[in-house]
Amino acid sequence: MSTARSAGASPSLGRRFEDWLMRVMPPESRALGVLVILALAISLAIWKVPDWSPINTLIVPLVIGSLVLGPRQLPWFVVFVLLLLAVLVPQQPDITKRIAVTVLVVFTVGFIILLSSFRRSRLGVAGLRGESMLVDLRDRILKQGRIPDLPDTWLVESELRSAGGTAFAGDFVVAARHDDRLDVAVVDVSGKGEGAGTRALLLSGALGGLLRALPPEEFLVAANDFLLDQDWDEGFASAVHLSLDLDTGRYAVRSAGHPPAALRTAGSGRWSVLEAEGPVLGLIEGTAYDCVEGVMKPGDALLLYTDGMVETSGRDIMLGVDRMLGQAERLLRGQFEGGAARLIEALGSRNDDRALLLVHRR
Repeated sequence: MSTARSAGASPSLGRRFEDWLMRVMPPESRALGVLVILALAISLAIWKVPDWSPINTLIVPLVIGSLVLGPRQLPWFVVFVLLLLAVLVPQQPDITKRIAVTVLVVFTVGFIILLSSFRRSRLGVAGLRGESMLVDLRDRILKQGRIPDLPDTWLVESELRSAGGTAFAGDFVVAARHDDRLDVAVVDVSGKGEGAGTRALLLSGALGGLLRALPPEEFLVAANDFLLDQDWDEGFASAVHLSLDLDTGRYAVRSAGHPPAALRTAGSGRWSVLEAEGPVLGLIEGTAYDCVEGVMKPGDALLLYTDGMVETSGRDIMLGVDRMLGQAERLLRGQFEGGAARLIEALGSRNDDRALLLVHRR
């Protein structure tokens, strides 16, 4: 009976301990508490056994704190560690030139971390948590461009590459399927790399919602209105929108200041450009966007791309389009699967964002 009583009491003791711990040290303060204990332990070792514990070991809690502490806790912890350092220096048996340089290095590291904490206060989260938030946002951009499941008679591939290989880019793809209709937009936000990444994050979510909610003829008009409402300094973007009937192959292409789409006709084996015209998004109110219509027959292919695929300094963009179509004829001959990846690796500037969408009717 005593065993049963103790087994029943242990959960309540555990709960009481958890409640006490919550009152004494809330979860958001536990990392700070552990780091304070670590800094005190290192300081005690430096004081008692200086030969085995050099002063520069205080950099360890500083660096860990810069990764896990939030902007409200980090400045106070840095000041605490630097005060410990100021107390420990006079306790050293012999203050040599090497110790003086070490102290200067630790103070410099602490000052840099202190400055970074003030900048981080604009975001309001710890370093690792802030990075995870950005990675999550980047993954959401890629998810917006995921091609939905399609009938076996259609192959649709998209590829993205950012300037300099960074994790964020100003080019993105959004896609949506409405029963037997596929809508895809390839968008190029002004700027490149990280500079355009924040605007691309916002636009990808907004344009993805518009693509799902509106009929094809209203998508670019609504996107233009949305960009005008943002009132950004660099508040413009180019886009090309494809609306494709998966049953009949009938398509409509609309462009907003974007490089022309390219169509390969299986019968002739030749590529041709589809010159849909319209102003870029975010500059002119009350715009209308013309469309180019046609029918994709079995064996036909369509390319949508951003200017990073075809534009280089000192060369007309249409020369770049001609070069891309020549490479497409060579790289896609008889094998369209994986063609988007082959094309984007072979073409375009590594210093500019690139996006490519390949559509093939098998």
